[in-house]
Amino acid sequence: MKTNYLKLGVLGLMMMVGTAVNAQQISGDVTKTQDASVSQTLNGTIRVIDNKGTKKFLQVKNGLTLLTDATPDGGIVSTWQLGGSLSDNTYIDATGKVFSLDGLKLVNGTTTPGATAATTESIGSNAVAIAGAGTAATETGWTVLIRDEATGEVNKMLVSDLISTGQAEFPIGTDGDVAVTATGLAMGTAISKISVYRNGAKLRAAIDYSLTATNTITLIPNATSPNDWTTYAGDMIEVQWIY
Repeated sequence: MKTNYLKLGVLGLMMMVGTAVNAQQISGDVTKTQDASVSQTLNGTIRVIDNKGTKKFLQVKNGLTLLTDATPDGGIVSTWQLGGSLSDNTYIDATGKVFSLDGLKLVNGTTTPGATAATTESIGSNAVAIAGAGTAATETGWTVLIRDEATGEVNKMLVSDLISTGQAEFPIGTDGDVAVTATGLAMGTAISKISVYRNGAKLRAAIDYSLTATNTITLIPNATSPNDWTTYAGDMIEVQWIY
């Protein structure tokens, strides 16, 4: 084997992590896995010989995958790639450095999972460049990472979009009216997340009111004492909700 294979092997072994119980190994000997002259399976070992005839083994683990093609043009090709199963707890020390995931899709609270992103630009200061594109971010703010369960893709969302709220006021026009318009209130919102007030007094969710359609709250007056009540012209109904 050429000398550069040895150098590659030494570098690979330095990057490997071992099998310490429930922890990431960062020092000491690493246990060799499957013994094979040429790995025919994912994450097996590859045996190499340095320029003095000493046998060595190359292997990967802990989030990296080794693929070996035994029949390409020109000879055997082994490829290390990012992606795979973590065999140990893994830690990245970012002390004094910036750790970033650039190019994540920015979605909002109403974005359908799997939909086209609003933007792929990283959120940060204008002085921070996106590593992949080499351009500076143009927006500021804080985002949180979220996962699209349909695809497994990691996206990001502005903190301000993580929780959406709404508020509407509706005057009763005629005695006994029960339909209240609350523009922006989505059908399917849990009744526990909707608060309704009549002239400032809190009504009871699912007892004194219900969500019957998009943008519509239906009041439920009660004729039984001592909880009897109804609506009168001029009553002010306030609706507040949170997603």
